Amino acid sequence: MSAADEPRAIRRAALFTHSMPAEELAAIEVAARTAAASGCELIAARDELNNGDPVPGLTVLDEHPDDVDLALALGGDGTILRALRRYAGTDVAVFGINYGTVGFLAATESEELEEGLDRAFSGSFEVISLPGLDLALNGTRNVAVNDISFIRRPHHRVAELSYTVGGREVGRVRCDGLVAATPAGSTGYNLANNGPILAWGVEGYVVSFIAPHTLTARALVVAPDDVLHVTNVGERDPVDVAVDGISAGELEPGSEVVVGFRDGLAQLAQLEGENFYRRIREKFGRLAH
Repeated sequence: MSAADEPRAIRRAALFTHSMPAEELAAIEVAARTAAASGCELIAARDELNNGDPVPGLTVLDEHPDDVDLALALGGDGTILRALRRYAGTDVAVFGINYGTVGFLAATESEELEEGLDRAFSGSFEVISLPGLDLALNGTRNVAVNDISFIRRPHHRVAELSYTVGGREVGRVRCDGLVAATPAGSTGYNLANNGPILAWGVEGYVVSFIAPHTLTARALVVAPDDVLHVTNVGERDPVDVAVDGISAGELEPGSEVVVGFRDGLAQLAQLEGENFYRRIREKFGRLAH
């Protein structure tokens, strides 16, 4: 983790929404006004607004530009992840305001919209560098901030997956699938598999099975320099591959893919003094009530 010594200068910001502007129109209007008052140009890609009515003070382009100082995400974790992937490999921080269910990656909640916007456009936040995972599939390179999952298709036979780390096969299991998750993603699909939570700042990633048909399958925390090989050892059915919950293709029977750890993939904005462990209690404790 790294904190800015002084507020960043925010002159151009990219806006990401939940793709349901009717529910967030008021927030978008407030964001545009706050950005203008701060001397910042707020820019949205055309498809973010679903061709809705123009918003005063909001610049609309065909796509989000590369040369921005900040990405502002009004939505849940899916929206924040989309912004993180868009600016992966750059120093553009993503500031999320939660309009979703959990919002684990968000800097603040929708009830604190105006204060959050003031913090975002004044650059008054810390930046956490998040690692990611690289996947090459069918000639296409994919990057994940949260996780990469291999899932059997509905109504198809149980999958049989093997994974190898450090040149050694660690597991070969009949299951519904397998998930490789970063520390940020360990509280998602991996947690639902009873995999361990990795605190932000931990170097490495976790591999866990989805509904394994055995009593001996266990989740494994993998060192950052160790490469993961996943093979579909089933004889008939492909398994679906998803990157941060978005379909990326399929893994055919007998085929193998390689997943690697990538440090410093994305930059997440958080309020000063925010604590990972308090976030765990607030987000997941609140849902339990």
